[in-house]
Amino acid sequence: MSGNSETTKVPVQAAKPIAASVKIVISGGFGVGKTTLIGAISEIEPLVTEAAMTEVSVGVDDPGMRSDKTTTTVALDFGRITLDKNLILYLFGTPGQDRFVFLWDDLIEGALGAVIVVDTSRIEDCFPVLEYFEDHGTPFLVAINRFDEGDRFDLDEVREALGIDASVPLVECDARERDSVKTVLVTLIEQVLLQRLKS
Repeated sequence: MSGNSETTKVPVQAAKPIAASVKIVISGGFGVGKTTLIGAISEIEPLVTEAAMTEVSVGVDDPGMRSDKTTTTVALDFGRITLDKNLILYLFGTPGQDRFVFLWDDLIEGALGAVIVVDTSRIEDCFPVLEYFEDHGTPFLVAINRFDEGDRFDLDEVREALGIDASVPLVECDARERDSVKTVLVTLIEQVLLQRLKS
């Protein structure tokens, strides 16, 4: 056995940094475009927990002008956006019907904020949603989804109808368009950061 022993050096690899994650909740009344909004921006095929609407739901789940709606979210919608290598944004969509509100508590836990999607033709449907997020102290903005066949209203009129404070951002969007959805999410993040700087 030789007296000269060589030690094999194993290269040490630097541990890959774990990406931080941020959660945003997408909420609103039934049939306002939450699933569509998540699908427009998500980099992955969104996880959508939907069920077919049946005759049993007639008079309970009213799709309004969107009479071609055949499915409804029954648990959650889920999408993902990689902002950079160190930050991932997760989107969680709530069911719109009041009977699924018990799921919302889990979905908003740890959320940075929420986007409340509104259909101005059925503005009363969003009142329970607004009340929920106000009661829970979750920062939110209101996004008016512009449907092709929907009526157009001035933003000040919508704010007055909703009874929301001037500090709550109110923006228009097309839930089908990626750039429009991106603007909504950026506005929410800016609002949350501004609130945190003030506190």
